[in-house]
Amino acid sequence: MFALDDELARWEVVLPEAQGSERSKLLLTLAWHLRQRDPARAQQLSSELAPLLPQLPPDAGMVQRARLHLISAEPAWLRGELDTAHYHAQQALLLCEQAADTLPASAAACRADACWIMAWVCNDRGASADGDAWLRQAAAAARVAADPVRTDIIDAASGICDAFGDGRAAQQRWRDRFSDDLDSLPPIAAGWVSDFFGTCAFLRSEYGRAIGHLMRSFETALATGQIRRAIIVATNVGNGFTSLNAHEAALDWMQRGLDLARSTGWPLSIGMCLMQTAETLRQLGQREAAQSLLREALTTLGPLSGARAYAVALEYQGDLALDLGNHAAALDSFTRLAARGDALRQNDFQSSARRGQAHALSHLGRAEEALAAAQAALALARAHGDASGQIAALHVLADIHSRHDLPGPAPMTAPNAVLHYLQLALEIAATIEGYTVPGPLLDAAAREYAACGDYQRAYTIALRANVARDQTHSREATNRAIAMQVQYQTERAQTEGEHHRQLAAAEAQRAEVLQQTSATLEHLSAIGQEITAHLDAAAVFRVLDRHVQGLLDATHFAIFLLQPDGASLVCEFGVEAGKPLPPVRIAAADPHAYTARCLRERRELLLELEDDGATANLIPGTLPTLSLLFAPLRVGERVLGVMTVQSLLTHSYGERERLIFRTLCAYGAIALDNASAYRQVAATQEQLLEKNVELEQAYKALEEVSLTDQLTGLRNRRFFLQNVDADVALSLRGYETVLHRELNDCDLQAANDLVFFMVDLDHFKEVNDRYGHAAGDSILVQMQERLREVFRESDYVIRWGGEEFLVLARATHRDEAPGVAERMRRAVAERDFILPDGVCLTKTCSIGFACFPFLPEQPRLLSWSQVVELADQGLYIAKRSGRNGWAALYSTAQTRAEGVFPRLMRQLEQAAADGEVRLVSNLTGPLVLGGERRRIGLSSDLELN
Repeated sequence: MFALDDELARWEVVLPEAQGSERSKLLLTLAWHLRQRDPARAQQLSSELAPLLPQLPPDAGMVQRARLHLISAEPAWLRGELDTAHYHAQQALLLCEQAADTLPASAAACRADACWIMAWVCNDRGASADGDAWLRQAAAAARVAADPVRTDIIDAASGICDAFGDGRAAQQRWRDRFSDDLDSLPPIAAGWVSDFFGTCAFLRSEYGRAIGHLMRSFETALATGQIRRAIIVATNVGNGFTSLNAHEAALDWMQRGLDLARSTGWPLSIGMCLMQTAETLRQLGQREAAQSLLREALTTLGPLSGARAYAVALEYQGDLALDLGNHAAALDSFTRLAARGDALRQNDFQSSARRGQAHALSHLGRAEEALAAAQAALALARAHGDASGQIAALHVLADIHSRHDLPGPAPMTAPNAVLHYLQLALEIAATIEGYTVPGPLLDAAAREYAACGDYQRAYTIALRANVARDQTHSREATNRAIAMQVQYQTERAQTEGEHHRQLAAAEAQRAEVLQQTSATLEHLSAIGQEITAHLDAAAVFRVLDRHVQGLLDATHFAIFLLQPDGASLVCEFGVEAGKPLPPVRIAAADPHAYTARCLRERRELLLELEDDGATANLIPGTLPTLSLLFAPLRVGERVLGVMTVQSLLTHSYGERERLIFRTLCAYGAIALDNASAYRQVAATQEQLLEKNVELEQAYKALEEVSLTDQLTGLRNRRFFLQNVDADVALSLRGYETVLHRELNDCDLQAANDLVFFMVDLDHFKEVNDRYGHAAGDSILVQMQERLREVFRESDYVIRWGGEEFLVLARATHRDEAPGVAERMRRAVAERDFILPDGVCLTKTCSIGFACFPFLPEQPRLLSWSQVVELADQGLYIAKRSGRNGWAALYSTAQTRAEGVFPRLMRQLEQAAADGEVRLVSNLTGPLVLGGERRRIGLSSDLELN
């Protein structure tokens, strides 16, 4: 059904040499698996295959013709040409039925694929029930074909479709179908099952787990040519990050999906990416940009208005219109969404559309219609057992009654209709395990009780609202932590994957070079045996000529032998363009002759001359060659002469050709001098060893690149993570050697501390926005120079991300840290940065630091990563307290070991007041300790600049 890129590469290599039935099979296989990767080439291969089908047995020909119809159907579906896709899929089904009796397995597999395409065509038309039915037929056909991979893929797709209809029922139906051990499945099936698990986790609001599964699905989809699936999954990963408030990562994944989609030109894929990006921008408050993208999305999706993606775009458009206060436009969008939700039979759209209608109608003054819409939303939520949907609908009903004077429901269990609906919402919320009642709902209830004079209950509910807000903030913080962890794990996996790919490429290149060299040497060895078998010089010349002409581009070939007096070289054998050369004599001291120079310097010469028609130093009557290669004929330390090959073409002699020529010279010298062939073989082997050394050096260079930030030349996170544990262990040993006795003054003065400095340029985003990223890069390069001026060579200076740097001062003393921080601050603040265009900029930085171990009496109390978090806490204090400063947290004699880290992270003000922590800073004003701490390790472009 789908194939990995590596498999396609192997088939592509074999195709040019394949003949007959083998070629037909390869053509069909490649065309099928290129249907999304390269639809144009898939059609080209199909056209080449079509004339060959009559040569096949009738039943086999029918199955292959059915497959060709599917190769046309799938690209048509992706282009939005649904009628064309439907036609080709129907034709394929008819052909499969005709071949089912004689070729049951092949016909069944082809039928499964045809039903698969029919399902997606129906879904894009909005006929989701028909799509589900086609998926069931596809699964049945895959089981007839005894194809477990197809069966798993189709079942996983059915599970995903069911989840969007009724998530709870889908998870109950499919939870026992798939094993959690995805590694036991083939990669292609594992990708789809990961997609199913990720979709279910998303619907359960387990966004971190969902993202992990969806990323695996994305990688598999890309590697197997499922471009449309990769686009969908990329946007779903972006939605997961949006739900975790990691909007930067969300936009990155949305852009990844949009880039893939635009390269295909497929309308549904492009429109889906546009609308998801718009929704993320809406949540970021970028409403105008979101509105522009939504318009483009709906225009693109217009021909496919029956698809689920179009309904999602309508919902996003309605929400955006409500945000903008355009209630008439919101009503129009939600009314259209209600119609699409009813047609698709997907209750999430049905209920949310009517809630949106109710909001819009209420603001338009159409109270009774708003009430009817909200009651319809409530009825739908009750019918599907959707508790959160019921709470949302009841909240809308309360809001409508608070805005309009309407008769209350009968019976009414509260003093007024608003309280009646709010009480019902709170009662339902109490039945949901682990559910946090929204603060706005509790606030509304508190206001109503207060308005009714029930101040005691109003106060109680107001307290619950505060608790709910705290829980919401805690959950948001947890979500951000999950997003950070997922991003970190993803970046680390990508970095390590790229590193391993580079190593594998280098190893493959080395193996290829060694294999080619080995094959060449094996061939040359046989030639050498033939050359050295002749003791007659004329015979050696003829054999050398034959092999030189066979192995090299040699318009001109000549052998010069040194005369007994050592004063001249004579051309004993020479051929140019098939004609013999005269026996030219060249003085050994001739300063202009390349042959004499090669003799004197006893080394190989490679010359590339200009094609100007007047090449210097030509032998009279010879052709104007452009590539000239000379090599001495050596035996030991003695030089017998010089051999040369020359070509009319430029750059004719690369490393391989030079190796061949060098070896022929060696064998020629042996034959002419009757010397030992083994010595020359050793020289050739030495060349191989040198090549090995070069490749080893390249390997080490790749390793070094993976540990270095390419812009600044500083070390990167990967280097830091590889080395920090060793320094931590050394620091711990220094402290633990004195644990058996009390710490004395000598121990306290020992340089066993590690100090972690977090250094962040203030307002760096303004530089990029005003002067461009080249200016920002220039400042970062100058920043690393100042860091290296302040810190020692033995310290680790790390580019942590964006404009943020981490410095690990090794084997130092904690009391020295404030002085170092002040020198770093002054190194930035007191000297201008020079931009590439000569503009001088004054910048400042903020610094936070913390010492390891944090509590010297208990060195293992906090890990190094927790101390880095404390350094980041210091940076946060410096940022919030005015910038251009530094701040740090030190332990005190009153520091309580138990629970110290969470106390310092969450209750810092209280810990400082209790004397558990000593705050050190150069800032003269009051230090700001409260507020929400930024996330460590992320670029601060969006926060605390």
